[in-house]
Amino acid sequence: MAAISGAAVAKIVATVLTDKKLRKGVGWLLVAVLSPLILFIVMLCTLLSATSQHNTAAADLCFYGGEISETAPEDYRRHIEEMQSAFAIVDSEVARVNAMTENGNGLDGTHVKSIFYALYFGTDHPGSIDIQGFVDSFVRYEERTTTYTDAEGNEVVKSYIVAIPLPTDTAYGRLPITVTTTQRESATDVFEHISGAGDSFTGDILRGDGGETKIDVSGFTDLSTKNSHDLVAYAQQAFENGWGYVWGTCGWVLTPQMFASKRSQYPDGVGKYKNFIEENWLNGRTTDCVGLIKGYGWLDSSTLEVGYGTNGMPDISADQMYQVATTKGSMSTMPDTPGLAVWHKGHIGVYIGNGEVIEAMGTKYGVVKTKLQDRNWTAWLEIPYINYEGIIEQ
Repeated sequence: MAAISGAAVAKIVATVLTDKKLRKGVGWLLVAVLSPLILFIVMLCTLLSATSQHNTAAADLCFYGGEISETAPEDYRRHIEEMQSAFAIVDSEVARVNAMTENGNGLDGTHVKSIFYALYFGTDHPGSIDIQGFVDSFVRYEERTTTYTDAEGNEVVKSYIVAIPLPTDTAYGRLPITVTTTQRESATDVFEHISGAGDSFTGDILRGDGGETKIDVSGFTDLSTKNSHDLVAYAQQAFENGWGYVWGTCGWVLTPQMFASKRSQYPDGVGKYKNFIEENWLNGRTTDCVGLIKGYGWLDSSTLEVGYGTNGMPDISADQMYQVATTKGSMSTMPDTPGLAVWHKGHIGVYIGNGEVIEAMGTKYGVVKTKLQDRNWTAWLEIPYINYEGIIEQ
């Protein structure tokens, strides 16, 4: 395609920005990164055919990492690297806040970073802004007290601070900048792209018909460790009992209070499915894709409760789980080992053997069983924090 002038491209982009129908038509690839910087990048690239590739690459590089093309403009490279550095600080601040939350009601790091990306990608030195204040905008802090008896038998009252996530709309209002409608839509589009929301499927799909919410560990092989055998048993149980799918949940019972919290936290990803979730998943156990794995990791086998960030398994995304895995490979090298995870960008499932996978597929599907060959997995991995010792490949 012939090169066109930067001014002409800028005019096209401006048209997309002001026409909602057209903006929806071109999709997130353009809208998610429409900002003054993107106009600059578009003019810098001068090829209209390259714009969507640059926009897609920008988001993927910031969230997933990877090598930046040697042909990329220096300013483009710099903005990517600065956003990656800023994301490391955002991750640290989200971890700080989540350490002060209760009942697993923490912030979703990918969601917070998607908003940060939509607001600050392309600004100079985004890591130098008040990132702690940015993350604090998503929660309110409340002082609480707890009473316990010390070693001498004295009753002691201790105060502590709890971080309580706020509705996304409230968080936007607390930020030090005015957030436009376009930026909000961009943040949602980026989040849906990165988290793999709306993932389609091919082939057969099976759903369990049970409705038991109690977790049964009688069939587990070793309650003292987190191991691949019991991960498979846990996933099988989630499938057989027909667990639902709700963003940001990890095998907890979806009470009305938790549902209200998740609707506020994810007004698009959860809120737009309000009626469906109420009719199908409310008061049952729900999870998202990586939550199926984290829920097993956080399960207390003595109380049968799913905690938060316990047993050495941190609160990380599907992509982070893949990135930190030390044993992994392409699908062509996958051993037939039950308990491995299978992954593609934004999504993860549990391989249970015999060519089958259990995955939390999406809001309209819940936890389902699929054929390994029917899905678009790109890699397998041994899940960090899960013991694979003594496993014999089939």
